[in-house]
Amino acid sequence: MDRLYRIEQGHVIERDGALFELSGDLYGRYSPGAPIAGGVAALRLLPPVRPSKIVCVGLNYKDHAAEQGKALPAEPLIFIKPPSAVIGPGAPIRLPPGVGRVDHEAEVGVVIGRRAHRVPRARAWEYVLGLLCVNDVTARDLQKKESQYTRCKGFDTFAPIGPGIATGLNGDPRAVEAWVNGDRRQASSTKHLIFPIDHLVEFITFVMTLEPGDIISTGTPEGIGPIAAGDTVTVKVEGVGELTNPVKTED
Repeated sequence: MDRLYRIEQGHVIERDGALFELSGDLYGRYSPGAPIAGGVAALRLLPPVRPSKIVCVGLNYKDHAAEQGKALPAEPLIFIKPPSAVIGPGAPIRLPPGVGRVDHEAEVGVVIGRRAHRVPRARAWEYVLGLLCVNDVTARDLQKKESQYTRCKGFDTFAPIGPGIATGLNGDPRAVEAWVNGDRRQASSTKHLIFPIDHLVEFITFVMTLEPGDIISTGTPEGIGPIAAGDTVTVKVEGVGELTNPVKTED
């Protein structure tokens, strides 16, 4: 398994604990290039991809649907976060003025590795580059006021992703957690997804073509909660990584 990170100079590969420049095409054939001294902690990481869109899935855990007081969906409930919402690890989540409560939502993100149009479920993983952590930040009071999710989830900085892309994975169950200031708020597993990743790839690509670098954010489990200026939020996905972002008020 590789982990792929992006820095100002381009993408780098972490393999067997060592770092290398990426030689080749991130979405095609690539290999380790020149070695990079030091570890990942010494790098200033950017969002690992620049998606044209993030397709999010609502109410995809039974326990989260219950805490929201909503019925289980008969098919995936999808909405889109704009690319302008994307930030990388360490970048601040900025709280817009006057929107009320804003929540964290820890999720597993699926990075598309090749152009995907009407992909059958049996071939879904052929189109996946890897997995990453996503925080589907949500203005909860606005969400309760509206039937659509574009505004409450589309603010600038409301889509932290990263820190890197873990490749070579499959649909095996993975723990998903959210931590705020060192306290664990969300703890579940992708085994509880109502619609698993291969199902989502098939369903979404029947509707829209996914381009390399696009992300499917697979839904959040029970335990969503508010964040405030001064907080630090970490999303952890087993075998994938840990994504940490501070929370600030918008300047």
